[in-house]
Amino acid sequence: MIWTDDPTRWMLVAGMGAAYALVCLAPYLRVRRKRLAAERAKAEAAASPGWIVAYASQTGNAEELARQTVATLKLAGIPARLAELSELGARDLQDAERILFLVSTYGEGDAPDAAAAFAGRLMATSLPLPRLHYAVLALGDSAYAQFCGFGRALDQWLQAQGAQSLFARVEVNRSSDQAIAQWRQQLSHLAGTSDAPDWSAPSFEEWRLSERVQLNVGSAGEPIYHLELEPVGGVLPEWQSGDLVQIAAPADPSRAREYSIASIPADGRVHLLVRLHTHDDGSHGAASGWLTQQAALGAGVQLRLRQHKRFRLEGNADRPLILIGNGSGIAGLRGHLKARALAGQGRNWLLFGERNAAHDYHYRAELDGWQRDGMLEKLDMVFSRDQAERRYVQDRLAEQAAAVREWIAQGAAIYICGSLEGMAGGVDAALASVLGREVLDDLAATGRYRRDVY
Repeated sequence: MIWTDDPTRWMLVAGMGAAYALVCLAPYLRVRRKRLAAERAKAEAAASPGWIVAYASQTGNAEELARQTVATLKLAGIPARLAELSELGARDLQDAERILFLVSTYGEGDAPDAAAAFAGRLMATSLPLPRLHYAVLALGDSAYAQFCGFGRALDQWLQAQGAQSLFARVEVNRSSDQAIAQWRQQLSHLAGTSDAPDWSAPSFEEWRLSERVQLNVGSAGEPIYHLELEPVGGVLPEWQSGDLVQIAAPADPSRAREYSIASIPADGRVHLLVRLHTHDDGSHGAASGWLTQQAALGAGVQLRLRQHKRFRLEGNADRPLILIGNGSGIAGLRGHLKARALAGQGRNWLLFGERNAAHDYHYRAELDGWQRDGMLEKLDMVFSRDQAERRYVQDRLAEQAAAVREWIAQGAAIYICGSLEGMAGGVDAALASVLGREVLDDLAATGRYRRDVY
């Protein structure tokens, strides 16, 4: 049938074609609108770059406070970008108008591991910063002579470069609530809001001391105990290997003590390794004495879990691991080894130091089992007093220099847990000698060199 001269049919065909064109055009228009909106947002961000909240954290406290700081600014409608201090370069500092620095101090005045490259690269130079307005929250522990040493050094360096302080440096001693409240008050004033999010830490919960065993009977060192705890409510919370617990001892509940978790949730309990601390006058530490000597099995323990993101596996979960430590530091490393064994990751190398093999070989049966099952590829135990010449884990590292370099070339990450004095410094120096300081700093900046030392 021929209908080319029928106008009605031509109108139908034209209408169908127009509808089809609209259907085809709609996705393009949506994409174009999104692109234009993104371009407008980018232009607005360039015109008003907002604030930078930069943190340098060793155990995660500074990072958590930095995230809360960003939340407060965004609540007030202020654009803010969270950045680890190591991510900032000279151009970032020179282009920024406002940066809030939240930084902890490692040991006697040093920068945290991830900020060491920033300190060496920028703070050792002259960098004019006339347009920068800043504030510093410095976290530290007054037990150290160089209290808040890195935060103070950063503040002084910024002033020397011509940067202008928004308000006086706030120093936090052992997570002091009063000092953090002072920072929050200053921040709310700057942001123009008093409706800031809750910054309080999670409350302590009731746990039960279920097991306590001394691991080093007959040792020349102070007694060390394996403890197991379970929640009174029966519901086991989640955590990751590398995380910590805080315990409020009855004799000093205002100052919580932190311990590395030596277990994973699959174990069904929180495991800790606590060394009894004895003062010069013969008295015991408030927390260690209570946990290891005074509290009866079944006693209630005020405990809360704390994420320790700087010591978690996270992006290193699929890498080979070099685990280094001494003493009670085996706790944090044991947690990682348990997590790796559960995941079937066997490329693990443990280098660990203690006094005597006869008395101080903590978790020996477990380590032997992981070796036998292919979950611990290399094991180097160093006992300082089993020979005439004192030997330490850093000495074994130097002897294993070729293997260390090979593992790092294969993408390995390094985790260190144990004493700050002696071991941590000695291991750091040995690794710098084996790998080069620049390589070690780069590993720290990229999260492949992590430490939990005390």
